[in-house]
Amino acid sequence: MTGVNTRPKWTWLLTAAGVNLLLGIPGVIPIWLLWYFAANWPLAAIGWTQAEPTENDGMLLPLLVVAVVVALFTLVWWLANRPIRRRVALDPRLYWLVSALATFVPTFTLMAVL
Repeated sequence: MTGVNTRPKWTWLLTAAGVNLLLGIPGVIPIWLLWYFAANWPLAAIGWTQAEPTENDGMLLPLLVVAVVVALFTLVWWLANRPIRRRVALDPRLYWLVSALATFVPTFTLMAVL
C-alpha cells in the first residue's frame, strides 16, 4: 500500500511540537519588534511606558518594518503548520492554539533567563 500513512498519530504530535519550538527561535524577532513598536509609540503615548529618547523619526518606517517581518513570519509559520495539522488527530482550534503557544516558548524562556 503506497501512499498510506502508517505512522502512529503521536509521532505527528511530536513533529508539530518540534516544528513550532524550532519556529519559535526566529520567532523571537517579530515578537520583540512588536513589543518595541508598542512600547515606543502607543503605550508611551498613553503613559504606560517611556519612549526611547533617540526614537524621534516617527512611526511610519518602524510600522512598515514590523508589519513586513510579522507578516512574513506568520506566513512561514502557517505554511509549516498546515500540512502537519491535517495529520494530527486534534481539534483544529486546539491544534492552532497549542501551536501558537509552543512558538512563544523560546521568547518566554529568553525573558525568564535575561
